[in-house]
Amino acid sequence: MVRLSRPEPCNSRPEPCNASQADDLCRIETLLEEAYNERMHLLTFMKIAEPGRFMKLMILGAQGVFYNAFFLSYLMSARTCHRFVGYLEEEAVLTYTRSIADIDAGRLPKWQTLEAPEIAVKYWNMPEDHRTMRDLLLYIRADEAKHREVNHTLGNLEQKIDPNPFVSEYEDPSKPHPSKGIENIKPTGWDRSEVI
Repeated sequence: MVRLSRPEPCNSRPEPCNASQADDLCRIETLLEEAYNERMHLLTFMKIAEPGRFMKLMILGAQGVFYNAFFLSYLMSARTCHRFVGYLEEEAVLTYTRSIADIDAGRLPKWQTLEAPEIAVKYWNMPEDHRTMRDLLLYIRADEAKHREVNHTLGNLEQKIDPNPFVSEYEDPSKPHPSKGIENIKPTGWDRSEVI
């Protein structure tokens, strides 16, 4: 069995990313981390739902169609694609918020006693006494909120010239700025004037 764990930062470059020398303006690291995180969301919910072969085939087919459509769209307008994903992530945040409220209100009785699957416990390093479905949704909602911020921020940038603000170094680190954590999260993303 393959042991899944949180990925280490993608350091395929020997030194920290220098946006003036990188073809991808240092964005690929952030986007790969997001993709891996979304993959873990999918694997977690597939473990909970345990879909049959037909549903797995439907998921695979939907991913194939979406991947190809999104790839072509990204070639035409990366900014529009980042904005679209930012809005999708906003809907995900709202959905998880409503689900958490439904659990708290007793409208999802099966989820009140459902434990997070082992894959989720390992990935998010969930503490022993915080492994319920509600706890899992809190972790996933935080991830989605970060994805929303990342994609709206990337949508606010000039696509061909602006570096990735999530891996950039800032002159005054005491001022709020984009980071990989959730300490300075902005739902609408960081404006270009705040990061460039």
